Amino acid sequence: MGNQITDSFSSASASRDLTQGDLTLVEAVNLALARAMTEDPNVVLLGEDIGRNGGVFRATQGLQDRFSRERVMDTPLAETLIAGTAIGMASQGLKPVAEIQFMGFIFPAMEQLVTHAARLRNRTRGRLHCPLVVRAPFGGGIHAPEHHSESTEALFAHIPGIRVVIPSSPRRAYGLLLSAIDDPDPVLFLEPKRLYRALKQPLVDDGARLPLDKVFILREGSDITLVSWGACIQETLEAAQALEQQGISAEVVDVATVSPLDMDSIRASVEKTGRCVIVHEAARSGGIGADISARLSEQSLDLLQAPVIRVTGFDTPMPYFRQEQLYLPQVADIVAAVNQCMSYR
Repeated sequence: MGNQITDSFSSASASRDLTQGDLTLVEAVNLALARAMTEDPNVVLLGEDIGRNGGVFRATQGLQDRFSRERVMDTPLAETLIAGTAIGMASQGLKPVAEIQFMGFIFPAMEQLVTHAARLRNRTRGRLHCPLVVRAPFGGGIHAPEHHSESTEALFAHIPGIRVVIPSSPRRAYGLLLSAIDDPDPVLFLEPKRLYRALKQPLVDDGARLPLDKVFILREGSDITLVSWGACIQETLEAAQALEQQGISAEVVDVATVSPLDMDSIRASVEKTGRCVIVHEAARSGGIGADISARLSEQSLDLLQAPVIRVTGFDTPMPYFRQEQLYLPQVADIVAAVNQCMSYR
């Protein structure tokens, strides 16, 4: 599986000039990492096969040749070691960007991230910071085997001290990753792998940062607010277009940073439209969508014209590839949820 993905990209990307043009999300990640390493010699990369091979998805291709083995380091297959080493580096003034090959492999690293990275500034009363970024491909949709398609962002969003950032396009991947590397505290940067090469956007390597902790309004509307993040943004935008044919004006909100949540902006959109559907592929129970729904009920109940509806994955493990599409939210599911929400008068 990993070799198939790797080999399919190696020849296509090796000769491309990534400084400008129409780029994919994975190319935007590569470009942002190169920019950060050029700007700051304290930025270092570490992870399994990220150096010589450029990572399983080729996100770091060419960076070891450009910046040396001392700054782009291949590690053993040991997520606990990767996280612990990166935290130690961060505490001593470096800015490590650690790659976990798939989010489903992150659990051995959780003890280090939750117990140490998230608490370092608090534990030392501000004497030490932890400017660490942990990158991990996440989510389904690429026909991967078990432990490769999890969407467990809510586990980390529950931990004070860790930002959880999820880009949904090449431009946002570039700008948000640069901001994450600048952050003096730990950031979990989750990359929706089914979008890695699914779309391209014009992108110039100008170093422009995008703000963390802020949503992005991708489409303005007046009848209903659609809230989503990561790969599901694409189905949500398609649903908004389909709804327009029905005469329903949908506003699309890309959460982007799921912890901490920019609830002020989400609430402002919902207060304008009076209705809300939340879309994510993670399991339904205990998810970010449930948190957003609860906060809207607490803070804006008097302005809601209908119950908040969630379109999500199921409370089961991600199925194997033949049933992936049954698990992942589809455009028709979102449209049906909107029509249900609009039926309340």
